[in-house]
Amino acid sequence: MADKYTAAGYSATSIEAGVRPAVLVVDLQRGFTDPLFPMGTLPMIHSATQRTAELLHVARAARIPVATCYTAYGSQADMPRWKVKAVREEFFHGHPCTEMDPRIHDAKYDFNFCKSGPSIFFLTPLVTFLIKQQVDTVIVTGCTTSGCVRASIIDAFSYGFRVLVPADCCGDADQSGHAANLADVARRYAQITSGAAMADYLREVARPA
Repeated sequence: MADKYTAAGYSATSIEAGVRPAVLVVDLQRGFTDPLFPMGTLPMIHSATQRTAELLHVARAARIPVATCYTAYGSQADMPRWKVKAVREEFFHGHPCTEMDPRIHDAKYDFNFCKSGPSIFFLTPLVTFLIKQQVDTVIVTGCTTSGCVRASIIDAFSYGFRVLVPADCCGDADQSGHAANLADVARRYAQITSGAAMADYLREVARPA
């Protein structure tokens, strides 16, 4: 028996991958990936970081655009009203928690920038970069699934991109929040997939040297 969402017409179509993808990496900065920091001890995010690193290795070899971001502020004056303690106390420019995780960062290849809101798109130069690269499909990775990843998925959808989300390349505090949010965006905005499937796809659409 179909669930109520399916019966009401959700998940009625699939989103097919295009021919000009980019990989977006949301907030895989040390504040989320390094156990030295309060939010850096979550196993799902450590696993997602490793899976994303593997996908990025394929993407760079295939000359696929990669955009990475981190969250940081000048002071609480320019910070939204976050309810997250570590963000309010540590996520300031120059703090080690804002450094990109070295497993996923390639300063010579990636388009890397700071964001101030949940979405990788909000008030950032990302759309200009994607248009210039003629991107039609975005692969969204990073953390957290229920927060900044979800916000980025919705904005990517709103800008008209085909949105693919490898579930194992995203992480959250627990499996229930991760799964529930992926299920919800899958009903509306995105196609849920895996890092391995995305690696195969990127090899197929590799850009010429």
